[in-house]
Amino acid sequence: MTRSLPIPITDDHIHIDPVNGRGLEAAKDFRRAGGTHLFLVSKPSWSFGITPGKGEDFIPVFEGTLSIARQIRDLGIVVFPVLGVHPAEITRLAGTMDLSRAEQVMVEGLDAAAGFVARGEAVALKSGRPHYEVPEAVLGTSNRILRHALILAGECGCAVQLHAEGGPCSDVVGMARETGIPAERVVKHFATPDTPLVPSLIARHEAIPALAGAGRPFMMESDYMDENTRPGSVIGPKSVPRFTRRLLEKGELTEEAIYRIHVETPSRTYGVEIHPP
Repeated sequence: MTRSLPIPITDDHIHIDPVNGRGLEAAKDFRRAGGTHLFLVSKPSWSFGITPGKGEDFIPVFEGTLSIARQIRDLGIVVFPVLGVHPAEITRLAGTMDLSRAEQVMVEGLDAAAGFVARGEAVALKSGRPHYEVPEAVLGTSNRILRHALILAGECGCAVQLHAEGGPCSDVVGMARETGIPAERVVKHFATPDTPLVPSLIARHEAIPALAGAGRPFMMESDYMDENTRPGSVIGPKSVPRFTRRLLEKGELTEEAIYRIHVETPSRTYGVEIHPP
């Protein structure tokens, strides 16, 4: 087993899927590599063969995420569930119903996710807009759905993980301000350094040493999909602890920077407590 660092190591965005992937074995890999805390993000409905026709159809996805979270905790890993509706659902739903109905289904799904947050079973919401080219009408609909997620987050007092197109997504700062949630609680998943939101950078991102040296608040993620058809996608479950250790050993990250990345920033952003292992 890898010798643990004296500082918690947190993966800000990871999926663990016992149905389509390695499940608990992937979580064990994370722990063996030195990982201690993870933000477990719900997967899209289609990962489980669900085609939502109403918002409550997302509930089995959320309950499945919470179920695997409990099993991961039994391994000694601290798990913070993040629940929501993947923004690409809009494309699939619009193929089976009109756009206004698709919007309603996704909004209802977010309402259901917010219920789990309000009950303390999850710590944040996931929302966003497609990361690929879509018609203007779909983009407008997606932005309304995202706005609804931000409103819910403001009401719940929780953070939002944003899945969206590449680049800064600067317009979301204004959306957050208008809906009553601080931009400091909106996380840009798979971020680039130019975002004014809280960046969650893929663990291999080349800008990590420079941003850490400049004192920029950010987090690290693997975006591990845990799908047997795409092994290691995006990067493997060991990646966040391994890249962190490698950068420390090379002198490109200090222990102070590691603490800021893995403890201070996620604690402040999500309103959770992250303690040393």
